[in-house]
Amino acid sequence: MFRPMRRFKQLLSPEDTIAVMSRCSHGVLACDGDDNYPYAVPLNYVFINNKIYFHCAREGHKIDAIMKNPKVSFAVVDEDRIVSEEYTSYFRSVIAFGRARIVEGDERLDAFRALVEKYSGDRPEEEKQKEISRCNHSYIIAIDIEHMTGKESIELVRMRI
Repeated sequence: MFRPMRRFKQLLSPEDTIAVMSRCSHGVLACDGDDNYPYAVPLNYVFINNKIYFHCAREGHKIDAIMKNPKVSFAVVDEDRIVSEEYTSYFRSVIAFGRARIVEGDERLDAFRALVEKYSGDRPEEEKQKEISRCNHSYIIAIDIEHMTGKESIELVRMRI
């Protein structure tokens, strides 16, 4: 169903792929937008339990696209260092494919807590709990991952050998 990576020597291990997804702070969600135009939008996320979670407004382009077609992809770039003398960049990235859905109940609460911790972990615990308890105006969306691969530039591969 999903294509194998053409440049297989640049394929990250599953462990390295998960590490990239876990440490990045933002990614780009791609979905089927209006009038058959692709819709790609950068957003904050958290990766837990082999799922990608993010929040969104209860109405708008993003949620309309997800409700129309839940098949999405999500990409993150962990490193992208320009090396001008080589006319290239040394990069490391991950792309995931899956189905997006609105989460409820304990899963919503756990995902929201993880998002709050990731993006405001230095705030007092009482403040974080207050934010979690009063945020009912947005959805929490999960991407149930069906396929995920990581890739890095051949130059980074060679540095490890």
